[in-house]
Amino acid sequence: MQCVILAGGLGTRIKGRGGDLPKALIPVLGKPFIVYQLEWLARQNVRRIVLSIGHRGAAIAQAVGDGSPFGVSITYCDEGENLRGTGGALRLAADRDLLDAGFFVLYGDSYLPIELAPLWHTSESGRVPTMAVMQNRSRWDRSNVVFRDGRVVLYDKSVVDTAKNTMDYIDYGVSVLPRNVITEGFSAGEVADLSTLLNRLSVDGKLKGHEIFERFYEIGSPQGLEEFEELVRNQLNHPASHQDGFTRR
Repeated sequence: MQCVILAGGLGTRIKGRGGDLPKALIPVLGKPFIVYQLEWLARQNVRRIVLSIGHRGAAIAQAVGDGSPFGVSITYCDEGENLRGTGGALRLAADRDLLDAGFFVLYGDSYLPIELAPLWHTSESGRVPTMAVMQNRSRWDRSNVVFRDGRVVLYDKSVVDTAKNTMDYIDYGVSVLPRNVITEGFSAGEVADLSTLLNRLSVDGKLKGHEIFERFYEIGSPQGLEEFEELVRNQLNHPASHQDGFTRR
């Protein structure tokens, strides 16, 4: 199984904590955030990683190298400073022949304490676009998914008025996509957001959903970073009580 980590963004919401560091390198209890992601993926037997980098990408490459110290093998897809958005970054990876026929895609600021094998199974081993979703009711962030009978009936991030938002579920932060969905959905060199493609797939009835019952963590905001730091402390202090415990390095 292969995973693309989208780590090319500017991280504007977290600059107060990370300064000019890319989000992937923001330290969490002395360890760059991306190391937690890589170690988690290795524990899931997802060992082939495409790291999509852009803003200060060289610093990320210098920090984690080929991934071998963390149990994975990393290939880089560098946008440089010509950022194309999450959708455009995936199309660039496809054009450079870096994508498997089906792959996980993970946002570079997400930590997800779940097993990935069931999601891969739901996607029919990468053949069917599948989004992990969680019943949220706007607890952790604004809900953006209508999920029913195993399908994402609607994925829409554009509803900003909470009073008018009738969606109960949220994009959990990881999906499985077939490569051809990327090459057919985006043009070469296009600046585009992955959310537009996922919205289109949902409206067309082509996006499966896989329900998750554990909350997600993210470091894209100061509050999210504090909550993830607390998770790490708890798991380091009580490793036996956490199935997905962290490793010390």
